Amino acid sequence: MNTKDKSEGKKSVEVSRRSFLTKGATGVVAGGAAASGLFAAPAVHAQPAPMVLKMQTSWPSSDIWMTFAQQYVDRVEAMSGGRLKVDLLPAGAVVAAFQVLDGVNDGVIDIAHSVPVYWYGKNKAASLFGTGPVFGGSATTMLSWYYAGGGQEFYRELTQDVMGLDIVGRLGFPMPAQPFGWFKNQINAVSDIEGLKYRTVGLAADLLQSMGMSVAQLPGGEIVPAMERGVIDAFEFNNPSSDMRFGAQDVAKNYYLSSYHQASESFEFLFNKALLEDMDPDLQAILLHSVEAASTSNTALAMDNYSADLQKLQDEGVEVHRTSKDILAAQLEAWDKLIPTLEEDSFMKRVLDSQRAWVERVTYYELMNSPDYQLAYEHYFPGKLKL
Repeated sequence: MNTKDKSEGKKSVEVSRRSFLTKGATGVVAGGAAASGLFAAPAVHAQPAPMVLKMQTSWPSSDIWMTFAQQYVDRVEAMSGGRLKVDLLPAGAVVAAFQVLDGVNDGVIDIAHSVPVYWYGKNKAASLFGTGPVFGGSATTMLSWYYAGGGQEFYRELTQDVMGLDIVGRLGFPMPAQPFGWFKNQINAVSDIEGLKYRTVGLAADLLQSMGMSVAQLPGGEIVPAMERGVIDAFEFNNPSSDMRFGAQDVAKNYYLSSYHQASESFEFLFNKALLEDMDPDLQAILLHSVEAASTSNTALAMDNYSADLQKLQDEGVEVHRTSKDILAAQLEAWDKLIPTLEEDSFMKRVLDSQRAWVERVTYYELMNSPDYQLAYEHYFPGKLKL
């Protein structure tokens, strides 16, 4: 580690965590051995203390997404053989839910578990990494674009070059498309949503405002209180499990699945760049590649819990609907009008061009190759699916 360079940065660090791990404890043992070289004592290998990393999420402690984050933590700690310890904290423990990017950049926290759309207020291009136009691609399609279609380099360019942030980011867990959300009354036509005060985030706010809704951008923990006070009339958050845990069913009874407003989101893992680069290469690899490992376990956990909790909501009297084709078609038309305004920004134009080309090729294969799962489901479970 170059201590001189460190002292000239934003923070002065006398002894790096890396140098402590690789030299500190073992150096004491080596020095002691040299001083007592005349004695034929058995070799003693001291176990250095683990590096403790502070990781905050954007989720309340009760949210199932804390369990998703814990799956990441478990993999990091197991693969590091005890050299890394991650202190997992809920939203607000150190910084606010929407402020984790700043927290990691400033070194107040080491790692964050969030979504890019939460820093949409700093740069609208954040939404293109999860909640932008889908062009027909799923969250899996778009996460594949991130890793294999050039998305990761675009993300690095935005965060490090355009915004000048001291962070490294990785995306993981392709989320099922987010429901249109919770409404007090049934909605079937675009006219039914006009004038409603609605909670969403990111570019979805621009999209739905253009469709006549009045949008408030709120963290998940503030949604139900806002409904109870009449600040909002309807809302979406993400999935049946998270929604049920914060009490969505207590303030609305009509739950609409299927929507194009946020259909391709993934989790975002943020790392302080200076800290990451100061670590041993194997520990860096463990932190970064554990995102991919957790993505698989997160998907299994989601499929199990989201489906079971959707059934629980129905058992408790929630009416589950599919969003009407009238509203879905209007969402696509609204995206058509919004996209040209986004493309006025040269960076966003390059990202959108890349995503369009990826979706056109990859989703063609996906759709052509996929059997009709609905046909098979209705064959084995006749009368259950009502679309």
